[in-house]
This record gives sequence, structure tokens and C-alpha cells, in this order.
Amino acid sequence: MADQLPLGRDPHSVRRRIEAMETMLERLFVVPGINRPVGLDAMIGLVPVLGDVVTTAMGAWLVWEARNLGMSKFHLARMVGNVGIDTAIGAIPLVGDLFDFAFRSNSRNLRMIKRHLDKHHPAARTIEGEVVGRGTG
Repeated sequence: MADQLPLGRDPHSVRRRIEAMETMLERLFVVPGINRPVGLDAMIGLVPVLGDVVTTAMGAWLVWEARNLGMSKFHLARMVGNVGIDTAIGAIPLVGDLFDFAFRSNSRNLRMIKRHLDKHHPAARTIEGEVVGRGTG
């Protein structure tokens, strides 16, 4: 999967990378019986301290990509807040693991980035994983 991700800084490439990261962190597979998607954020978060550090760094990467897209400081602060809440509560044993399962800070941040891309770079839009338009957005 990683070898198929574009490395460019154009909005389309960034969109594909952040969507892949969010899928990996929040929706990697579905838990049988409850049909709830789970990703590495909840799984790695089970490892005390190290798991929280790793998932925080991965969530911070999404914020960094948003910053490179030129998102407003207000939105970046909201995204940092989402990652911070996820980290702070996620660090509490058991309670934090359940919180990681429900809060999904990376999905929240991805939605903000997608809204920004759709508004400021409409050529980077995708529908069902397919590129809609490819201009110089």
C-alpha cells in the first residue's frame, strides 16, 4: 500500500496520503460481532506509554500535512486539540483504551482537512477513491 501512495506536495497527493493514514489509524479492520472498525490507534494504544507516544506522533503528522496545505491557525488549533485530548485521555489505563475506540481524533481531523481541500482545492476531490478532477488546484 505504501508504495502506491504519491509523494508529491500537491493537494491530490496529500489527500491520498492522509486518507490512507486515517484508514490505518482508525479503520484498519472490523471487530467481528460488533461490526466496529478499529485501527492502529486503538491497538497500539494498548501498549502503555510507548503506544500513546507512537499514535500521538502519527496524529501529529496529519496536523503537519494540514499546516503544509495552508489551513487556518484556528483549524490547526482544533486539530492539535483533538490529538491532545486523544493523547491525554488515551494515557489513562483501560478508560483511555475505550476512549480511543470511540473518539477517533484522526477521523475528526481528516474531515476538517477534506473540507479545506474541497473548498480550496476542488480538483483534488475524490469519489469512492477515484479522482474527480485533476487541475492545478
